[in-house]
Amino acid sequence: MDIIVQIIPTIILIYLAIGLVFGIYFFIRGAAQLDELIKDSKWTVRLLLVPGAIGLWPLLLSRLLKPSKTNL
Repeated sequence: MDIIVQIIPTIILIYLAIGLVFGIYFFIRGAAQLDELIKDSKWTVRLLLVPGAIGLWPLLLSRLLKPSKTNL
């Protein structure tokens, strides 16, 4: 039982650490790749997206890695 008490917080910290790194990337470049309108917005708007990017980084990463569909 003691191992579980030690492992679960460690997993959560690793998840959040990866999310923080991804959140910084998302703040700088990633948001603009997903939404064209964010390019013209202020940096404060992007800053509001960072907490969500930290928590949802696996979903956002999968969307960034998908090839975008263009309407030709």
